[in-house]
Amino acid sequence: MNDVSISVGRIGAERADATNSNRVDLEALRRYRLERIREQLSRLDCAGIVVFDPINIRYATDVTNMQVWVLHNAARYAFVATSGPVVLFDFHNCEHLAAGVKQVDEVRRATSWYYFHAGPRLAELAGKWAAEIADLVHAHGGGNRRLAVDHCNPEGAAALARHGLTVHDGQEVMEQARVIKAPVEIEAMRVAIAACETGMRRMQEALQPGISENELWSVLHQTNIALGGEWIETRLLSSGPRTNPWFQECGTRIIQDGDIVSFDTDLIGPFGYCADISRSWRCGDGAPDDRQRRLYALAREQIEFNIELLRPGMRFDEFAARSFRLPANCVANRYSVVAHGVGLCDEYPAVSYMEDTANRGYTGTIEPGMTLCIESYIGEDGGSEGMKLEEQVLVTEHGVERLSVYPFEDRFA
Repeated sequence: MNDVSISVGRIGAERADATNSNRVDLEALRRYRLERIREQLSRLDCAGIVVFDPINIRYATDVTNMQVWVLHNAARYAFVATSGPVVLFDFHNCEHLAAGVKQVDEVRRATSWYYFHAGPRLAELAGKWAAEIADLVHAHGGGNRRLAVDHCNPEGAAALARHGLTVHDGQEVMEQARVIKAPVEIEAMRVAIAACETGMRRMQEALQPGISENELWSVLHQTNIALGGEWIETRLLSSGPRTNPWFQECGTRIIQDGDIVSFDTDLIGPFGYCADISRSWRCGDGAPDDRQRRLYALAREQIEFNIELLRPGMRFDEFAARSFRLPANCVANRYSVVAHGVGLCDEYPAVSYMEDTANRGYTGTIEPGMTLCIESYIGEDGGSEGMKLEEQVLVTEHGVERLSVYPFEDRFA
């Protein structure tokens, strides 16, 4: 087994300036995000919103608690009034977690009514939950009975209806709130990207024949945690023949000399912001073969072409229609999107390939303040290898600024 241990002290010394939390004004970040939510609630004429998704709770309150666990256990939620208080309902005995967060006006113990906790008492506890939420809407809604909820089982929706509330799509509220980033959010995202790219460099240093895919992937996790990051959403690293088709997650395969290693970070870093960057490397000291060079050149060309094309004011369908055209033998293995939004995770918008717009595409406009990931996967239909590249960018008034700065591979030229 290869030694892939990491010196935390070395990492900290190398990138302490890039990941310095003092760079981010947390009070300004929290105020901006709460204002964005309330703007969307007003636009959609809702009295408030209840959020269960831990990403949405993070955006609304900046209070975290067992983030991955509560992705599948609805043990905490938050109520944001359009005009009124922010009430965080947290897991039992966790009220202290919100201490010092000025945007949270009150913390209460959550009424957990998901089946694992409630069992056959689900309907009873859903009713108790709905009554408490309805009291808040009645007290602060000014007569408005429209409530946005991001996730809600049928029992919860029915219980809210019995209190005269109508339930509306809270995910639209949150996705539209999150889509435009303030400068302070961009600063937090830069810190997350710096942590991610430190991990990528350590991965590349560890990449040598004989290391397993799992061992190599673990380097990114360890670095992220050491630098204050939170989790990684996928395991998208593959090598050799497992790089085509894409979406094969890392496993026990031993990486061989000459193998292509392709990966997608999907990393939730410091401050909860996402660093979503992809690279493809060749294992070993030798030169890439002609096929590897050709595939890498296509992936790089797609990335550069689409970044150069991207401008504020473009519609999603216009960007898709004018974007890089894949060779015919790579269309079947195309990536799921040309580009997508990124913030606390992958988020709105998703810009589909023209081939996919009839099934799942939608319209919208690229705006200044959006942060996007520009995607490329090049793998020939029936081919033996594939290249994955991805850059994270900020849309500005004048064009595009790259946020990811990790170098591409010169030896593929």
